[in-house]
Amino acid sequence: MSTETDQGDDRMTKINVRVPESLLDRIDSAWEERGYASKSEAIRDALRDWVEDPAALSEETLAALETSREQIENDDTVSAAEARDRLGLDD
Repeated sequence: MSTETDQGDDRMTKINVRVPESLLDRIDSAWEERGYASKSEAIRDALRDWVEDPAALSEETLAALETSREQIENDDTVSAAEARDRLGLDD
């Protein structure tokens, strides 16, 4: 979790955001237990995560995803139940 408040720029601008009460209740119950000094700090951190480029997948992960796609296209897959049965795993 990042605790940077403004990434080197100390000028803050206030914005108004409307959220459903149920979401606000979840934010109110989570920000302090996650180690933030304030609800505003937690929301700023979430907004920074939202605007940052998503993490790139490794070449190995991309290759595994491609293999999975090919297996699905070739109908070379099994159900979870069949996989558990083949591996001798209990439900």
